[in-house]
Amino acid sequence: MQIDRYERRWMVLTAVTLAVLFVAVMGSVLGAGIQVPGIDGQVDPRALASTPPFDRPGLRELGPGRYEATIVAFIWAYSPNEIRVPAGSTVTFTLTSRDVVHGFRILDTPVNTMVIPGQVARVTHTFTRPDTYLFVCHEYCGVNHHTMYGRIIVE
Repeated sequence: MQIDRYERRWMVLTAVTLAVLFVAVMGSVLGAGIQVPGIDGQVDPRALASTPPFDRPGLRELGPGRYEATIVAFIWAYSPNEIRVPAGSTVTFTLTSRDVVHGFRILDTPVNTMVIPGQVARVTHTFTRPDTYLFVCHEYCGVNHHTMYGRIIVE
């Protein structure tokens, strides 16, 4: 099969461009420490009421200035939808969904993860200044998606 030399150059240029983009994306992902939700475990979304720690959603103190917030997302709400911590606290959020795919984004922070039924997602953030931070669902989950939010009150 005969390939025109200009066509061959375009094929090589395209392959090199794709290889450079792939390396750039992988370098960015590894450099930023981006993780896929679910790497932290799996649960049966139908048995959350009897599966620790999701059987008792809420805030738990792990040590001085360290907390774990266990949050369950379900159609148009989070449980709990309000968390209070002192300024300077480091909070690890452990999340899953009971029903459909949701999102979890804390505004004005880099915290942003998908909340997938059966997958456990964990993200950690240190709240340095007192304020009220909204967390919202960023994945369209139905007609009342816009009402799915909560807040973190840093005192």
